[in-house]
Amino acid sequence: MPKLPIALQMYTVRDDTARDFAGVVRQVAQIGYAGVELAGRGSLSVRELRDVLGEAGLRVCGSHIGIDQIENNPAQVVAENLELGNTRIVVPYLSEDRRRGADGYKRTAETLNGLGETLRTQGLTLCYHNHAFEFEPLEGGQIGMDILLDNTDPMLVKAEVDTYWVLVGGQDPVAFVQKHRGRVPLMHLKDRDRADGSFAEVGTGDLPLDALIAAAPEVGTEWLIVEQDVCKRPPLESVKISYDNLKAKGYA
Repeated sequence: MPKLPIALQMYTVRDDTARDFAGVVRQVAQIGYAGVELAGRGSLSVRELRDVLGEAGLRVCGSHIGIDQIENNPAQVVAENLELGNTRIVVPYLSEDRRRGADGYKRTAETLNGLGETLRTQGLTLCYHNHAFEFEPLEGGQIGMDILLDNTDPMLVKAEVDTYWVLVGGQDPVAFVQKHRGRVPLMHLKDRDRADGSFAEVGTGDLPLDALIAAAPEVGTEWLIVEQDVCKRPPLESVKISYDNLKAKGYA
């Protein structure tokens, strides 16, 4: 099985990057990660960030950008990300007004289609990152995630599947990515503590890691992304544990 590149979602180390973004980038590269997924760039300019990443030998596999920002400043989003060599724009979250009932999800799907078309004309791909709320039952037994994916064009809107939140939402993450084969270019590997359900280092919890990584090439995943929303130890220590666990299994 070919090895997929492994990136770190930089939100995991947000407290560290607030103090020294460039220094953290260098540490992430030293751990062994091939790339990063951005969630902001701290005080660095786009050019400074590009240079820091280039010096560290890290690629940008995606960037989390709020849907409002994409709507209001699409040209800026496109220009900045192309300068960084990034072609995947990820909507990371939906405010409550954009997911109020089935109709809210349908309106959001229409918005995502439009944004996806705009980005596609510029060579970029729009992805949507899930949490657990998209799997809560709505009127008629529907769930928001199905509404979003069923009402968006697979060519315009892809899924960045956060496997932890799929688990928390009561779904099987392996079955979920297989169901959406060809639509999952990015996969978040985020483990769940067996004891209390909290966030855990990859390879230490109840995430079906081996099955997910085996499925990843089959469903068209291009990047595996480590993320841990909250760490019980220093975040850079946690992300090293996650990477080392993946490496020990032969995945990195």
